Amino acid sequence: MMNYIDKKLNVVTMYRLVLYYLLGLLIFASALGYLGLLPYNPLALVLSTVYITFICWVTNETFSKVFKAPKNIESIYITALILVFIITPIRSFSDINFYTIGFWASVLSMATKYVLAIRKKHMFNPAAVAVVFTSFVLGLSASWWIGTPWMVAPVVVGGFLITRKILRWDLVLSFFISSILATIIGHTGAGSVFTDLSRFFFSSAVFFFAFVMLTEPLTTPPTKYLRIVYGLIVGFLFAPATHIASFYFTPELALVFGNVFSYIVSPKEKLILKLLQIKEVAKDTYDFVFTTDRKFKFKPGQYMEWTFEHKGTDNRGNRRYFTIASSPTEPNIRIGLKFYPEMSSYKHHLLEMKPGDIIVASQRAGDFTLPRNKKKKLVFIAGGIGITPFRSMLKYLVDTNESRNVVSFYSNRTLADVAYTDVFDDAHSKLGIQTVYTLTDAPAPPTWLGERGFINREMIMKYAPDFMDRMFYISGPHMMVFVFEKMLLDMGVRSSSIKVDFFPGFV
Repeated sequence: MMNYIDKKLNVVTMYRLVLYYLLGLLIFASALGYLGLLPYNPLALVLSTVYITFICWVTNETFSKVFKAPKNIESIYITALILVFIITPIRSFSDINFYTIGFWASVLSMATKYVLAIRKKHMFNPAAVAVVFTSFVLGLSASWWIGTPWMVAPVVVGGFLITRKILRWDLVLSFFISSILATIIGHTGAGSVFTDLSRFFFSSAVFFFAFVMLTEPLTTPPTKYLRIVYGLIVGFLFAPATHIASFYFTPELALVFGNVFSYIVSPKEKLILKLLQIKEVAKDTYDFVFTTDRKFKFKPGQYMEWTFEHKGTDNRGNRRYFTIASSPTEPNIRIGLKFYPEMSSYKHHLLEMKPGDIIVASQRAGDFTLPRNKKKKLVFIAGGIGITPFRSMLKYLVDTNESRNVVSFYSNRTLADVAYTDVFDDAHSKLGIQTVYTLTDAPAPPTWLGERGFINREMIMKYAPDFMDRMFYISGPHMMVFVFEKMLLDMGVRSSSIKVDFFPGFV
């Protein structure tokens, strides 16, 4: 069942999944309103959605042209729908409060992406900071009306799929643990603590907040442990009992405070890159090499979000997560991509890029990096285009003449699919790093000196007999990563000695 769900999730990007999820919630809420189970009828929800979405769209178009910045279509509609679920819907055509808060929250949520940004990176969750402003300046607060028992089931089911897709269980669980403990500790003794917890889960917007707003990639810390701290901070401030003197935190204020922490500990870059060249490195596999006007620091193995505005965007959107295939020692930035006959509009237009065309890279993140202990023995396992982080790592080791004990396993279907052999040859000749190539499909040529078939435990034991002393790095498609991780665990390798390169771009 889970494999079936994963296959369905693979069809869309994270942003499109969130957008469809929010639209589904809106339809569900309209049905409840029609049945009289919610105090807002379908017409009120539709009118509220049209009003807020229109203002968001106009504002974003305006700021995008003024700042000459690319537009993220999904982001506009996602933010608008979030506002629809946390601002009380219109009650009548003369509802001045709705028109006021809806207008200013919509304008400010879009404006913050451009104005409250340092080095082109925005600091706050747009919807949250917008309603913080309307509350403090206009005295009009968000009601978070989605926090009702009738909406819990669809919010949780869809939220589970989102969290499963982006693998942010560490963030969500730390948030829930912190907020639950804060709720229990803050129990005043009036009534049962179980009553407090029941109200917390079923009569607040905690699930919507955690699954949709807390996990927003642009305001989330880049590494696992920082995300856990982030979740703990926001969870503590979100708890109903958390207060300073007579001042109690609202959900949006808790998130804004957390965003400040996240901004402090997160990378600040948002790069406007120009294409230098497209270079074929294997069959249907190309390196896109970009120039940057300033020095860019990153660790080999990290990834970024790549936004490419193009016409005719399909249901996968205009944003992707790709590993940086270049080394920090190289003057240009590159990504390596595999292309298939049935490709998305994003990749189709990438192939049509010309030198000088622009792409935006931001949100540098990832723990899939070399260990600090240079004496730690390593094993790299890559399938297909999953080789890109290892290309970055090995190129870095060669250029810095840093000697590490590494054995690399690189699996491809055919010989024509093998990429970056120049880097692996350099790593072998200069640092003694061995790369074990294996082909899984077509017959190998008579001169082939590598292995045949899928990487298995026998192959690992042959080339890395001391595997129990090594740390394993696995990079590739989701199913491949899952299979190899399970195999290593069955071989007795500790889970703490296995690192996987799995991020939203692979799903």
